[in-house]
Amino acid sequence: MDILIIGSVAYDTIETPFGKVDDALGGSGTYFSLAASYFTKPKILAVVGEDFKDSHLSMLEQKGVDVSAIKKTEGKTFRWGGKYGFDLNNRETLFTELNVFENFNPVLPDNFKTCQYLFLGNIHPALQNKVLQQAQGAKFVGLDSMNLWIENSRQELLEVLKRVNIFIINDSECRELSQEYNLFKAANKILGMMDEKKDPALIIKQGEFGLFLFKGGKTFHLPAFPLENVFDPTGAGDSFAGGFMGFLAKTGDHSWENLKRASVAGSIMASFCVEQMGAKALEEISQEEIANRFSQFKQLTHFEI
Repeated sequence: MDILIIGSVAYDTIETPFGKVDDALGGSGTYFSLAASYFTKPKILAVVGEDFKDSHLSMLEQKGVDVSAIKKTEGKTFRWGGKYGFDLNNRETLFTELNVFENFNPVLPDNFKTCQYLFLGNIHPALQNKVLQQAQGAKFVGLDSMNLWIENSRQELLEVLKRVNIFIINDSECRELSQEYNLFKAANKILGMMDEKKDPALIIKQGEFGLFLFKGGKTFHLPAFPLENVFDPTGAGDSFAGGFMGFLAKTGDHSWENLKRASVAGSIMASFCVEQMGAKALEEISQEEIANRFSQFKQLTHFEI
């Protein structure tokens, strides 16, 4: 099934101890779409500036991404710069230039309104809510957020939270939203903020330490895929979300067991993402490589009593 992502398409300047890139293709919508494209056909709603390269649009199209709703408008594309030390879990934001993204007004084309799978990328909760009002066909909705919205737009975020099926955040965001340090207490508190009629689930990302999945009193922990070479963690969370939601859209199965499999799919896509600078690695993966990492993950995590 098709999946719709609302998010940013940007140019990133990234510096890590292992390299530096300027104006690399980035943004939450980009990472999500590329990761999801290995499982389904993503549609992306975003805005870019006049400086956005046609070659990048062509690459996304070649990966099966519907870019018809990426609006090119007067001005510059959203730009972000960040620097990582040897602890790649933490980064310093060097600059954020919203440019045309500052006035992003998400209006869904008619053929986007019928998508059954929807992911609300990290944009203002008021815009996320606006998308939900238009996405009449959405049967399964995922949500991302960040500390900024938790601190400055909490009530609007809580309103959106009640309308989604799964919430994907990191551990620091989870603690801040719940005001609980213990992640198990925090997870229960956040699930209580969601609508139980939607059979809600929560994923708490922990970077190189993996993730927790919570739903209906059940808990699943998945380690990160072990890698010898990690060059750039930028976009890993968005790549995880793309793989996770893309797998669900492909299978159409929202059961507990399939949510666990989708978590593995997301972690695999994140593992590919971090092996090169920017989103480049997500352009070059084969289905055989994905299948191999599924097998390796099973060997890594399986044991018998």
